[in-house]
Amino acid sequence: MSIFTKMTLILLGSFIFLVGCSQRSDRVAAIVVHPTKPNIMYIATDEAVYKTRDGGHGWTRLTEGLSHVRVMNLAIDPLFPANVFAGTLTDGVYKSPDGGQRWLPRNAGIQKGTISSNVNQLVFHPTDPQTLYAATTVGVFRSTDGGESWVERMKGMTEINFIVALAVDPQHPNIVYAGTSGGVYRSFDGTENWMKINNGLVPDDAKLASMALGVNRLVIDPSNTDIVYAGTTKGLFKTSDKGEQWTEIETGLGEPYVSSLIINPHNTSHLYLGTSEGMYKSLDRGENWVPKHDGLENLNIRVLAMDPKDQSIIYCGTNGSGLYKSTDGANSWSSVPLTFLQ
Repeated sequence: MSIFTKMTLILLGSFIFLVGCSQRSDRVAAIVVHPTKPNIMYIATDEAVYKTRDGGHGWTRLTEGLSHVRVMNLAIDPLFPANVFAGTLTDGVYKSPDGGQRWLPRNAGIQKGTISSNVNQLVFHPTDPQTLYAATTVGVFRSTDGGESWVERMKGMTEINFIVALAVDPQHPNIVYAGTSGGVYRSFDGTENWMKINNGLVPDDAKLASMALGVNRLVIDPSNTDIVYAGTTKGLFKTSDKGEQWTEIETGLGEPYVSSLIINPHNTSHLYLGTSEGMYKSLDRGENWVPKHDGLENLNIRVLAMDPKDQSIIYCGTNGSGLYKSTDGANSWSSVPLTFLQ
């Protein structure tokens, strides 16, 4: 196995579990909820994208244009929600202009030579939905035309190419953070230039700095954007000064593989964490964590999503037991089967 293949397996979300693929997968790789009609939701498994219009009671399988494409993540246009984007394993970006009915490739510029691009995350600019950023296995890319074309944005990232996560400051959109195979980078100018900000994350003398610490998820506190959380392959970290210094959070957690993190936007002291060892909740901005496993048949959590109108409703995608839903702020969970509509 080549070093490129090994790194790909290590760095793509719950990446190593993508090796096997059955006709019907119980591995939920992505969940997105419609921003104004939360009964509409999309999920991606290892073999298809599914859509519900009734909060998960009935599902439609969406495959036109994606028949042989494995979707890693999904993003909904915040201004025109019929536009849905999919980041894939080895096949770049796809866009659906009609709520998932058909998918069209949008890959102009999002590659390096003949190397296929695995797209780990797609993020919209908070005020300009024509601007998107893509975290890929060949770098950071930006589109300013709704995904029609992409431009590489890697100035200052001299040690790494594998980008796993991105986060855009909602109050200061020129500030962008990138989670990589070697820690965190920050841009103050909309990805024109990057600076490594690993104090407290990666030792200065770390061997093979480009692979020192995989950062799987970055989340910015919307009420105080100086606060950023980094979910990594070796636990959860927090900064209160835009990444100048990071502190590891261990109370109630240890050092799990962190796959997902969400913040309640109306009460930002409430956080939810998905890890390889279960689901956790914090009521004090991450200082302390309590496990929330009641009803979960699988503790290997891959992705979390919150209902934008009712923050007590949370969805959880597992790595082998399908989709779960909580209606009480993660205190208890119920399985949501992919029941197909006739």
